[in-house]
Amino acid sequence: MKSIYLGVLLLSSASIFAQEKDSISSVTASQEILSVIKNDTVDSIAKKASNMPEKVRPITALIVNDSNKTKYELADHKNAAAYDRLWLEQMRKSASLYDTIYNKIADERIEDMKVSHIDLPTDTLKARLARLNAKTPFNVEYNESLERVIKSYLTRNRGLMERMQTVSQFYFPMFEQELDNFNMPLEMKYLAIIESALNPRAKSRVGATGLWQFMYGTGKEQNLEVNSYVDERSDPIKSTRAACEYLTRLYSIYNDWDLALAAYNSGPGNVNKAIRRSGGYTNYWNIRNHLPRETAGYVPAFLATMYIFEYAKEHGISGEVVERPYFETDTVHVKSLLTFDQISRFTGVSVEELEVLNPSYKLNIIPFQEGRDHSLRLPTGVMGKFVTNEDAIYVLAEEELKKEEKPLAKLVEAESQSRYRVRSGDFLGKIAEKFGVRVSEIKRWNGLRSNNLKIGQRLTIYSRNSKAIASAKPQYKKKSIPPGAKTHTVQSGDSLWTISQKYSGISVDNLKDWNGISGKNLKLGTKIMLCDCSEKKI
Repeated sequence: MKSIYLGVLLLSSASIFAQEKDSISSVTASQEILSVIKNDTVDSIAKKASNMPEKVRPITALIVNDSNKTKYELADHKNAAAYDRLWLEQMRKSASLYDTIYNKIADERIEDMKVSHIDLPTDTLKARLARLNAKTPFNVEYNESLERVIKSYLTRNRGLMERMQTVSQFYFPMFEQELDNFNMPLEMKYLAIIESALNPRAKSRVGATGLWQFMYGTGKEQNLEVNSYVDERSDPIKSTRAACEYLTRLYSIYNDWDLALAAYNSGPGNVNKAIRRSGGYTNYWNIRNHLPRETAGYVPAFLATMYIFEYAKEHGISGEVVERPYFETDTVHVKSLLTFDQISRFTGVSVEELEVLNPSYKLNIIPFQEGRDHSLRLPTGVMGKFVTNEDAIYVLAEEELKKEEKPLAKLVEAESQSRYRVRSGDFLGKIAEKFGVRVSEIKRWNGLRSNNLKIGQRLTIYSRNSKAIASAKPQYKKKSIPPGAKTHTVQSGDSLWTISQKYSGISVDNLKDWNGISGKNLKLGTKIMLCDCSEKKI
């Protein structure tokens, strides 16, 4: 069958029906639009299109190829398309930088950093840091450790900082608006570079995910949805708002942004222990040696990044100009299930760009659930065309899905996910078979770029095999409380997390292990042990 170029627009068809039948419902109109596309002849549609006013002339061609696959092509400006390609390439490159930043902070000690010679006199650095300190609530005071980090970044990580200069143009305007809404220091935007290298799909080796690296439990506390289709920890706007809320809570505890940053990284319990071990000091630099290794390099990395961005011009650091920031995109709540492949064919936006704009959808599917809003983000120039033809798009998408030979996977709620610890002899194929999933799914869920695994590595699995889930979960046995053990009596509003925050140095995992708790629900009046009373006393 020859390819047919109908020269027809969903936009034109929608306009015709809007003029002829103002009173019909949107559903009926959509069905008639579908009928026109299926049944009208090429000559008939071409005639209708030629009679339309110039302002609403066809801009989308409907192409039916030999495999009966329908594609909808949008006309575009050549310059705009070139900018899009440049921008998309920069976003792709940035995804590979996450491991570099993460490993540098987690594994490298400031004292061991080797710094090449750089033309940055100490007196000049002191003066610049003093100016930064005067305009920000962070404690940007000179010390030798901070100087070493800054000079290391300017020499060994110069290329990385230049790439961040480019990608930051996309996200920073949105970050600044959200930070301003929460009355937070705008310099907090640099934290996302340290956390994720501005990669919304970044996943750490312990499972922290997204631009702001939320763990699963913390994300749920911040009302971020996580299930087999959606992970809102990777949604740029929702995760940014959640990070602002969480950081504001931490600041209310310490009244110090440096300590709030340290607590964001390692938890308030570790910060409180470091304060005690230091003898009661509350300046970050005085407690740094008592913090976990990663946190010891965390705040210096943040301050060094702030310095480099604020004085990039003086050091000759600049990124490429990105023509489209995040604000030049827009969202619409979907009213029916859509796949990225369908959206790409309807709008002309590539699947790769849809993945960048909509990183919270793990399977490249936007689900539809009653009572939940799931949004599609598109470039503003495309959004108007999508909304104009929205009813027709849903009808066409539904028709296509009915023809699919294999049904889409059913939604697996977050509660059915499990965390699997890699054991000796494990490989991806073996783990996939155990849980009844595909290797590609495990790699996508965990942000793996290769098939290599490390013993002890934790993997997130959304299994349809209930027996495998049960075997992967740790088995807990309710423990009895020995006489004299320190306890907490569960009250209304208590959760494991809120209890852990009331007592210094205690984590949610501690409470689970010490009390044999497997779930989240606590009964009022239950006594919870606040120590590992199984330890032998000498």
